[in-house]
Amino acid sequence: MRLAFFGDVIGKSGRDGISDHLPGLKRDLKLDFVVVNAENAAGGFGITENTARELFMAGADCLTLGNHSWDQREALTYIVREPRLIRPANYPRLMDAPGAGANLFETHSGRTVLVMNVLGRIHMDPMDDPFSAVDRELNAAPLGAVADAVIVDMHAEATSEKMAMGHFCDGRASLVVGTHTHVPTADCQILPAGTAYQTDAGGCCDYDSVIGNEKEEPLRRFTTRISQGRYSPAHGPATICGVFVETDDRTGLATRVEPIRVGGRLSQAIPVV
Repeated sequence: MRLAFFGDVIGKSGRDGISDHLPGLKRDLKLDFVVVNAENAAGGFGITENTARELFMAGADCLTLGNHSWDQREALTYIVREPRLIRPANYPRLMDAPGAGANLFETHSGRTVLVMNVLGRIHMDPMDDPFSAVDRELNAAPLGAVADAVIVDMHAEATSEKMAMGHFCDGRASLVVGTHTHVPTADCQILPAGTAYQTDAGGCCDYDSVIGNEKEEPLRRFTTRISQGRYSPAHGPATICGVFVETDDRTGLATRVEPIRVGGRLSQAIPVV
């Protein structure tokens, strides 16, 4: 199977970048399934039904979220109606979060893909254990038995926590990929037991920015410690950053993994098919 995962879409620039580039990438890479992290799609904070629809129309099969899941209040009700929207699986039980933290999807060819999303706990808001949450979902739909492919979106701040999740899932997932820090890392690899891994997929955003935001407000806060407003997404041409994975049809494990960077400042050649 041919899979792709794209990192945090930030504001209109990121959405436009996905709309401009994803249809061609799906065709050129012959993609069977596409996951996009969309927790910053609506003005840089959260997601709405309209912004989600833009991404689905561009070719996303599933959207994952993160620590900004509920920044737009309508997401709390929209996620109940939209099974293709996946929020973190490790919210505290008493929160009774709407929606699902994992779901099993069927591709056009009839194969199944399990997608899950969890939040890290280092330098993040307190959450339940992400490793227990992932273990529960992997046991419920084992790779090669129930799911033909498994994608884990580890939305976390700390590189060490993301790497630990990759090794924890090695041999049980097709891809473990980090999101949240909006900058692509250079460690795209296949782990020893066959799981593709990258610490952060990067953001789908304008990289003439501070992690996708207009530079002025972050610089003001860093240099003066004074805030004069909210962060706002940068508006220049976006680079679409993600990961391409090819899996073994028998096992669901990765046989190939390549970074994807298209458009904007970080563009590179599309993986040769």
